[in-house]
Amino acid sequence: MGKTIRFGVSLDSDLLDQFDALIEEHKYENRSEAIRDLIRNKLVEKEWEDTDSPLAGTLSLVFDHHQSDLAQKLTEIQHDYHDLILSTLHVHLDHHNCLEVLVLRGPGNKIRDLSLLLISTKGVKHGKLGLTTTGQGLS
Repeated sequence: MGKTIRFGVSLDSDLLDQFDALIEEHKYENRSEAIRDLIRNKLVEKEWEDTDSPLAGTLSLVFDHHQSDLAQKLTEIQHDYHDLILSTLHVHLDHHNCLEVLVLRGPGNKIRDLSLLLISTKGVKHGKLGLTTTGQGLS
């Protein structure tokens, strides 16, 4: 971790009021913590643009397990990408619907490919990929 540097920021008073409200809403202890978090978020978003960059994330899928052979298709696809899948969680939401959450780590382009393949599988009602960083390179 590097040396702490202090610097000044000039903001319009209305923008500062909005920022202070955001700080309070998100329970930051001070403006510095909020600014550090905003900077880290932007750096992580930049990391997502590099398709070969190692990323981590979760993929959530909601599907009807009564759909013919759907669970088997999803499992077969996951086996094809086993090197990206760290863990899975399967939850029965009701008599028909299941939630499956996959924890993923690997090159961004492969994570995206797997996610698109699973989400677009006939019978999947909803899918959402949430990307994050592996933490390497962040202070």
